[in-house]
Amino acid sequence: MTSALGHLTVLDLTQVMAGPYCCQLLGDLGADVIKVEPVGRGDATREATGHRLPGGQSAAFLAVNRNKRSVALDLKSDAGRETFHRLARTADVVVESFRPGVAARLGVDYATLSAVNPRLVYASISGFGQTGPYAARPGYDLIAQAMSGIMSVTGEPGGEPVKSGVPVADMSAGLYCAVGILTACLARERTGRGQAVDASLYDAALALSVWETSELWATGRAPGPLGSAHRVNGPYQALSTRDGHLVIGANNDRLWQRLCDVLGRPDLAADERFTTNTDRVRNREPLATELTCTLRTRDTADWVERLLEAGVPAGPIHDYAQSCADPHTQARQMVLEMEQPGEGRVRTLGIPVKLSDTPGSVTRPAPGLGQHTDEVLRAAGYSAGEIAAMRQTGAAG
Repeated sequence: MTSALGHLTVLDLTQVMAGPYCCQLLGDLGADVIKVEPVGRGDATREATGHRLPGGQSAAFLAVNRNKRSVALDLKSDAGRETFHRLARTADVVVESFRPGVAARLGVDYATLSAVNPRLVYASISGFGQTGPYAARPGYDLIAQAMSGIMSVTGEPGGEPVKSGVPVADMSAGLYCAVGILTACLARERTGRGQAVDASLYDAALALSVWETSELWATGRAPGPLGSAHRVNGPYQALSTRDGHLVIGANNDRLWQRLCDVLGRPDLAADERFTTNTDRVRNREPLATELTCTLRTRDTADWVERLLEAGVPAGPIHDYAQSCADPHTQARQMVLEMEQPGEGRVRTLGIPVKLSDTPGSVTRPAPGLGQHTDEVLRAAGYSAGEIAAMRQTGAAG
């Protein structure tokens, strides 16, 4: 089958998390992603502290750089910069994650590259965006979660602020940027011109806060943390059982009645504190106490089975080992295996969007630094002698 984005060539100038994830998404859907890395050291994540596979490779780097080819260029050198310009002349997309102003100093900014390729879609991912009073600040997922408000609503009531366990600012910035890139590519089909795409961790984190900001604007009060509870529905949260925990989503009156029936608690259905959803949200703490008293009489698996049979949404709380081994995860092909040079067979997450006619695929392992330099430069018209000379001067690697 033909891949959805097989016609797109993407130059990936990004490092670490948000940008590489964005470009990996495009690569998974068929784009030819060329990761352009600094000569000698490459993406900082290659050498980052953290978990490593038995062969010594960075697990973090492998996680967000599959389906890419690697070219090593020194963009601070005239020859390396000119080579990148040459690649950009025929590319569809450039994605960079420098702090605002750095790309211009290197001569690989939108104004420079669009002058040689007016059809170029040029995407920037940064901590705070290309404009605004914080644009020049360094940006990390932690900072974006803190300043956007996410950490103020994460954790238990009365507790310390807590970072989301998943890097939601990084990952959502990558997702939003990919949406922006594809939108700009569609617009180019109509106008014939590319454009700049500006995505940031801060904006992405704030954009996810739809429930929290709606509460703020409706009540005039900044919301606080609720643990696992939902802001506007209840019961919709994690609760303890005899051997662990489960989640229940009885978020309307019909499901609430069914829940009471399964628990054998008609008294709760009749309790005026819990008559309506508004009542249950207002009294979520005593409600959780009442539900827990009953739930702790049986094991999680028993309750989940009973609740699902009655049509009440429920599920166990899995750790990642359990989640990755779950038969539904396997059936949805959300854990795949591939051959990684130097490591053998490694596992990787699958593609979360399933397309019926042009499905994505995982066809390339994460590349070695500069693994495809010769291949890509030859395709761009460089001779073997020119490539060797660039390697000798350090402009390419």
